[in-house]
Amino acid sequence: MTHHTTLTVPTRGKGLYAFTRAVDDWLKKLGVTDGLLTVFIQHTSASLVIQENADPDVTLDLADFFERLVPEDVSQYRHTLEGADDMTSHIRSTLTQTSISIPLIGSRLALGTWQGLYVFEHRAQPHERKVVLQLMS
Repeated sequence: MTHHTTLTVPTRGKGLYAFTRAVDDWLKKLGVTDGLLTVFIQHTSASLVIQENADPDVTLDLADFFERLVPEDVSQYRHTLEGADDMTSHIRSTLTQTSISIPLIGSRLALGTWQGLYVFEHRAQPHERKVVLQLMS
């Protein structure tokens, strides 16, 4: 059996935004015990990551690292119509993930103790990111 929904994850600009709780809430409503969850973001300037959810410095350090790795310098890119952060956002999205698969075992995501799901917003402006969840059980 297949179940699906789309979550909206609001962002306030660049950074990592946790949404594990929203996924857990949806899974509880379904009442499914075992399956495979696919998480997919419908954007090319934001991505998905599984990352530590205990120390907020981890997500801040990741965001800082990507700022250094892919600097916003419009002289380096052809695609600049949407601003200095647009092409860099596409590059950062390519370096991370747009889809993640996670086993569901015993009604719980098989995430590690300190793992959480995040939308990694690469644009400076706020957005409402659409994240599709599909559970195969």
